[in-house]
Amino acid sequence: MQNLKEYITHPVFSQIGKISDQEGIETYVVGGFVRDLLMERKREYYDIDVVTVGSGIVLATKVAAALRPGLKVTVFKNFGTAMFKFDDIDFEFVGARRESYQRESRKPFVEDGTLEDDQKRRDFTINALAICLNSDRFGDLLDSFNGVGDLERKIIRTPLEPEVTFSDDPLRMLRAIRFAAQLDFMIEDKTLEAIQTQCNRIEIVSRERVTDELNKIILSPKPSIGFKLLEKTGLLAIILPEIQKLKGRETRNGIGHKDNFYHTLEVLDRISKNTDNLWLRWSALLHDVAKPVTKRFDPRLGWTFHAHNFVGEKMLPSIFDRLKLPLNEKLKYVQKLVSLHMRPIVLSEEEVTDSAVRRLLCDAGDDIDDLMTLCEADITSKNPDKVSRFMSNFQLVREKLKDIEERDALRNFQPPITGEIIMETFSLPPGREIGIIKSAIKEAILEGEIHNNYDEAYQYMLAKGDELGLKAKI
Repeated sequence: MQNLKEYITHPVFSQIGKISDQEGIETYVVGGFVRDLLMERKREYYDIDVVTVGSGIVLATKVAAALRPGLKVTVFKNFGTAMFKFDDIDFEFVGARRESYQRESRKPFVEDGTLEDDQKRRDFTINALAICLNSDRFGDLLDSFNGVGDLERKIIRTPLEPEVTFSDDPLRMLRAIRFAAQLDFMIEDKTLEAIQTQCNRIEIVSRERVTDELNKIILSPKPSIGFKLLEKTGLLAIILPEIQKLKGRETRNGIGHKDNFYHTLEVLDRISKNTDNLWLRWSALLHDVAKPVTKRFDPRLGWTFHAHNFVGEKMLPSIFDRLKLPLNEKLKYVQKLVSLHMRPIVLSEEEVTDSAVRRLLCDAGDDIDDLMTLCEADITSKNPDKVSRFMSNFQLVREKLKDIEERDALRNFQPPITGEIIMETFSLPPGREIGIIKSAIKEAILEGEIHNNYDEAYQYMLAKGDELGLKAKI
């Protein structure tokens, strides 16, 4: 039996073992902590699960008191769990239990059980590993379902029959795919088939829990692994049908278009090498979301997806609402990037004029760098010459953006002349003339006719007012 005591040196573990011995109960550390320890996988933070063949609440309370008087313990009586934070680590305690489920609910009927019962209810064999904390067996690894072998073979497999595991808790289907994406593991054939047959059960899971797993897949090192599995199992069509609809190619008159599903995944993988920004990755996933609804075939032009960026922007609020994603500045950020993602590409295909760059900088504001990162990830052509040309032109766009920003300060552009100044200058009430003059000043700045400063804008305002027959106050 493998012993890992040299790796569990944190003082909380020895204190748990000491109290467990005094109480005469078996206690183990289980789950992701053990898995990651064996994989030598570094994590920035830990939440550590402790299982005892007794009361988890009683054990947590006594351990906390022994560690530090007054250490707060949070108790969840309905679930028989308790937790405390020590050294910025969350330790969660639960009594070993067995669970049974009703068909239409993820809430189990829970009763006391053995360690084996508790291991059986775990989602996957690699998460059913346990390390004993009692002094006489401190550090002993218990591996009832060959989880170590599955770690070595990089396999995701359930301890029980997968149909039972997934029917009991359908969220585990998404967790299987998430672990496959995060760890670059394969899902065992039998387990994968069970997800395919049980996929409709995901509908009883709350949107918040589903989206939490989606976010973790999107943040994985290579998100395409997860999305290909979501599509293969039928889960994607239920959770994100808009992305499912991107799949497929159509040919007319010998003219075909690329498979926008696989293109999207390639963009997502490419951008993931350059950013951990969840919302920038969501932008990559959704940048072409409207292509299925805007697809048209023109005998002269071939396949077109006219205005798919603007249509996609309008689709996002309903998608975010359905998935319980935030309907705040995060949504607006993704909408902006989806709406603007064609602009730098058009610039890179044409002569890069100062005017066009000013307008792009004005519209993108502080998100211009993220927009350029998205657009560079969007170049997935198999033609190396085309890619090289686009990237060179993108570099030119970046240089022009930097130069114009330094000269004209257009990021998050605000006109130097306000409506109040226009009304005061010409003794005007609110009306259409104010809008005409403000728009004219903005256009003059963007076209480079005047600089972005108060004095030049003020003189331009006077001239425009004169054209409109307005008299300035002397």
